[in-house]
Amino acid sequence: MPEPLGVQLYTVREALTADRDAALRRIADIGYTAVEPYDPTDDPEGFRALADELGLTVPAIHAVALLREDEPGRVLDAVNTIGTELAIIPAGIPQEDFTTRDGIARAADLLNGLAETAAGHGLRLGYHNHWWELEPVIDGRHALEHLAELLDPAVFLEVDTYWAALGGADVPALLTALGDRVRALHVKDGPLTRDGAHLAVGAGAMPVPEVLAAAPEALRIIELDSCDTDLFDALAASRAYVTALEPA
Repeated sequence: MPEPLGVQLYTVREALTADRDAALRRIADIGYTAVEPYDPTDDPEGFRALADELGLTVPAIHAVALLREDEPGRVLDAVNTIGTELAIIPAGIPQEDFTTRDGIARAADLLNGLAETAAGHGLRLGYHNHWWELEPVIDGRHALEHLAELLDPAVFLEVDTYWAALGGADVPALLTALGDRVRALHVKDGPLTRDGAHLAVGAGAMPVPEVLAAAPEALRIIELDSCDTDLFDALAASRAYVTALEPA
């Protein structure tokens, strides 16, 4: 199994707001050795120090602020402070851009430009999907596949497997088609309905074994956008399931 197995911290956003240090300690106590933050500019020095203390690595960071800053250098400097080479755009491009070839080309141009800026800071840019990059099908292929063709080879994809399924994709087939472009996966599970709460990985309708097998080298990042049970309990169950499923 690709190491390390991580947690997207958006999963525990309320706990982080209440007590960041306690939330990260609970994640480490569960046995996770990696986290994926979603706001690199929020005390990057303090976050790095605490992660080091807890033995948590940071394989990637979500950095939507890159789309919102006129001068993204501040965000990229924070990513460097936290200590990862992978900065991911998780949202911020209009949904309608993925419904036409021209719109997809605009999205690719935007990401390629940001990738060049990120490279100047020693970073590699990635893009994370939701359902709206998969639901539009143009000439028999999902919009995300068309986007991948237009992206600079340096730009990678973090495929949110659950959102891809909700967008209508056969996720294992999609991952196979995208190949080495996929650097990371968001692994999540649930009832596969737009409004249904997520479940611990392995407890829902996602074909998790097939999904993971289709991208054997991609980073595995557990994320639960919402959950009716205790989130930390669900994270513990998710880790146990994925760890048992894949050979070390």
